[in-house]
Amino acid sequence: MLGPAVIRELAQQLDLRPTKSLGQNFLHDANTIRRIVRTAGLREDDVVLEVGPGLGSLTLGLLPAVARVTAVEIDPRLAALLPATVGTRAPDLADRLTVVQADALRIGELPGPPPTALVANLPYNVAVPVLLHLLELLPTLDRALILVQAEVAERLAAAPGSGAYGIPSVKAAWYGEVRRAGSVGRRVFWPEPNVDSGLVSLTRRPPPEGDRVATFAVVDAAFAPRRKSLRSGLARWAGSPAAAEQRLRAAGIEPSMRGEQLSVTDFARLAATDPVEP
Repeated sequence: MLGPAVIRELAQQLDLRPTKSLGQNFLHDANTIRRIVRTAGLREDDVVLEVGPGLGSLTLGLLPAVARVTAVEIDPRLAALLPATVGTRAPDLADRLTVVQADALRIGELPGPPPTALVANLPYNVAVPVLLHLLELLPTLDRALILVQAEVAERLAAAPGSGAYGIPSVKAAWYGEVRRAGSVGRRVFWPEPNVDSGLVSLTRRPPPEGDRVATFAVVDAAFAPRRKSLRSGLARWAGSPAAAEQRLRAAGIEPSMRGEQLSVTDFARLAATDPVEP
């Protein structure tokens, strides 16, 4: 694994100045990396998808534990350096690594065997869209452990009725059981971010009955006006407040409730109700 001095040396070699736009905060603490690998519950036959490997600290921690690591890196300089770093520091494991230089939000089919687990230090500014995109794109992913901004971790794992519950909570719950898996301080990164981080674990389970696109549309509509009743908040989605009330009642949901109170199963059931004829 790569300590702080090596991280800086590699960055200097690339003339790399970490940018906020790419969310480049590189892990350098060996204990944190071991903790992530242990918490991920990996198996020897797992194929791990790592997004944003950066300079390779977490990659070097993952490679001994699994069959393969597919690392998706948006920065071409980092993508080019990673195989050389692994080849130098873990030559006996280099054949387990595949590097894909791409934007994780735009990838399609990946080379090699399909990934079974996502383990990643995700860039803060795109963490939720990347997670949701990969879960939808890659049904073989049955587990995920991601390191994200603490506030994002709280939102992803929030339960209905809690203050942090919202769109990320509901959409992540479509794919599986989400929970907080620990906190991570600022000093394990270079450069040091101005916020704390958190680990989020997701275990895949069958989604609720219903259509994902239709359900997510209701979720977006329900949370657009925060703290409004569903009768009011879903008026545009349903066509009118009265139509919203009718569909809510058909789904067994009290119209005076708010979106913050519904589970993903409630939203799926609501999305499946028949539209009201004008």
